[in-house]
Amino acid sequence: MTRHSIGLWFRSAARLLFPRRCVVCGARLVEGEEGICLRCNMDMPRTNWHLLPDNPVEKEFWGKIPLERATSFFLYHKGSDFRHVLHLLKYGGRKDIGRIMGRFMAQELQDSGFFEGIDRIVPIPLHPLKRKERGYNQSECLARGLSAVTGIPVDTSGVKRVVHTQSQTRKSAYERWENVAGIFRVEHPEHYAGQHILLVDDVLTTGSTITACADAFAGVEGLRISVLTLAKAGVWPASFFLSDEVLPCLPTQCFMRLSHSASSGCHAVLRQGVTQCFVREPWNIT
Repeated sequence: MTRHSIGLWFRSAARLLFPRRCVVCGARLVEGEEGICLRCNMDMPRTNWHLLPDNPVEKEFWGKIPLERATSFFLYHKGSDFRHVLHLLKYGGRKDIGRIMGRFMAQELQDSGFFEGIDRIVPIPLHPLKRKERGYNQSECLARGLSAVTGIPVDTSGVKRVVHTQSQTRKSAYERWENVAGIFRVEHPEHYAGQHILLVDDVLTTGSTITACADAFAGVEGLRISVLTLAKAGVWPASFFLSDEVLPCLPTQCFMRLSHSASSGCHAVLRQGVTQCFVREPWNIT
């Protein structure tokens, strides 16, 4: 028996004894599925905001950073089943989920030209003490997955987190901004002159951490910044929908590929010629 065949045997045995499970619903993964089962992948509340100019994520950074483009991959709220993806990535030691989700994002965004012209991917750094405690940087895991598909290099040495801050989780919007002021430093800002960088993080809430990181590049001539996060957290205001044509969403035409029921509250929203689908009830939309 060759070393290769022995390795295959052990992997097969391990899968029988410890089957891979979907991080969202816990179902057993079949061959070809990674991290998330096909059904949960189809049900993932994707934003598809990379297809929309002046989308809600871009508006978060207007007037704050020299922004080229920005988006978040999926919508997230406290009671969502997809919180398991973020929790396992950030606190559960599942750095493999970061690489998998990074590849998912890259594969779906690549054809839109989202990564066009980007010179390097910069994951939002952790403070050395936090990285030692966690064992890895979840944003770097996402960046590695993105790089595997796009071929864009990952830069983990140019930006340092020099202040060890408290967790942002239970802080108000003002406290979040105050908590991250001045916590990043760029080692050699001249290396970034005229470049286009992609800042990558796991969750976008108020945008304070990403803005603080971008602020560390202040004064770099000709720098352009794009932003990509795995998830966007929060409750969406009704005004976000009221200016658009809102129609009942047909399950067979759902742009977000959500599972529908009579009470799902899912509606198709036509924005600038692009149909998007949103679940209204979980986001307290009235």
